[in-house]
Amino acid sequence: MIGKLAKEICGVELPVTVLESQAGFYLGTEEGSVPLSRESAEYYVTKNLAEAALASGKFTQRMNP
Repeated sequence: MIGKLAKEICGVELPVTVLESQAGFYLGTEEGSVPLSRESAEYYVTKNLAEAALASGKFTQRMNP
């Protein structure tokens, strides 16, 4: 899955992956090791929950950065 916001705002096609911030785990894109976009509206308590959401496609896509 390609990050919608990364493509629309930054013009790059990057895969959505599980990332971590102080707020928790989320679905987003990164370039190198630098986070570029947060694609999911949700934050997840565990990495496993975030990975399951990514695998199933069951997450809320953010429409704005």
